[in-house]
Amino acid sequence: MTSRLRLLALFLLMLPLAALADGPSNKWRIQLNHSAKVDGEVELAFTPKGATATSVVVKIPAGTHENQAARLIRDAIRTQFGKSVYKTEIDDGEDVLVKTRGSTPNVEIVVVRNTAEGLGVNLDRE
Repeated sequence: MTSRLRLLALFLLMLPLAALADGPSNKWRIQLNHSAKVDGEVELAFTPKGATATSVVVKIPAGTHENQAARLIRDAIRTQFGKSVYKTEIDDGEDVLVKTRGSTPNVEIVVVRNTAEGLGVNLDRE
């Protein structure tokens, strides 16, 4: 088997595993990197399993560094949902941890848009 065929076979074997990683989770990490060069907004969509999405829109002023952006996002999630639905906390200064509380179903979080040019926003399931 050529190395190209081996790579293709390995890729095809990994596809089902990648599909399992997608979907709702009870823990998320929102990673912020760098600084906003312009005024903008970060919009996140929270979709609990079996429910409709709720948007959280966060205004990000120009010059906002990753640590401050993390605090703005944490505070916006708390304002939108209160403290009984999701536990939100800052980790390492520039990350926001989001965990479901109590009977809150697992949730899918996606970045709908990020117009704060220069500020990186990445999501990871924990």
